[in-house]
Amino acid sequence: MAGDEDSREGRDPAPAVTRSIRLLGLLAQAQPRTLTELAGELGLAKSSTANLCLALEAGGMIQRTSAGYRLGLRTAELGGAFAAQFNQVREFYSVCESSPVLSSELVQVALLDGTDALYLARHEGSRSLRLGTPLGSRLPAGLSGTGRALLMSMTDDEVVELLGADAVFPALTERSATTMAGLLEALAAARRRGWALDAEESFRGIVGVAVPLEPWAPSDPPLALGVAIRAAEADFERIERVGEALHEAAQALTNPFSAAARR
Repeated sequence: MAGDEDSREGRDPAPAVTRSIRLLGLLAQAQPRTLTELAGELGLAKSSTANLCLALEAGGMIQRTSAGYRLGLRTAELGGAFAAQFNQVREFYSVCESSPVLSSELVQVALLDGTDALYLARHEGSRSLRLGTPLGSRLPAGLSGTGRALLMSMTDDEVVELLGADAVFPALTERSATTMAGLLEALAAARRRGWALDAEESFRGIVGVAVPLEPWAPSDPPLALGVAIRAAEADFERIERVGEALHEAAQALTNPFSAAARR
């Protein structure tokens, strides 16, 4: 009997659900993908993969096109619902619109997911960049402005514990800081200034300025607010002006009953 219980505990309690999640993850990485490609990457028979696709398609989670399967509209609805559960994201757009500086900028909200900055919301300003980080995408927290804003609220020891003392970051551009020592130096400068800077380290030609957001409720994840500026237009005066505007926006997005609001 004990052997049977151990065997049951080691089994996947819902294999179809697990496979469906893996399938959605594959489509999130690159789409569209054919049934044959999905079956090969999942390690399943085409008939089993087809059944998963039929169920997911019926639920609006994926769509079938002439080129293969892609994510469906339901995934966008769920993503929007996830972001909207946070008070700061719901208020983010009106705060940006009311800011004389941020109303014309590309402003984004991100949270820390593991070692990445995950982008949740995006305000398209009047002179907004067409290039930006799509919603739901990720950048290494050690390189992106919003990621550094999230990390600057931690101590150096906490950053090292999260990312690893020997962490090596990808060289996304020739300016990327790829070592922990370089990151800690950037975070120290960010704490002194009050805002984090990504000087063409995650995208060539783009400078990021970002500040952390105090969680609205204890259960909320830490968020960051960031602006992307074309490098050719990112002189010190504009960067400083944007940094100050982001601080004002962060204050407006702070829970008025929190300890942070009373400081």
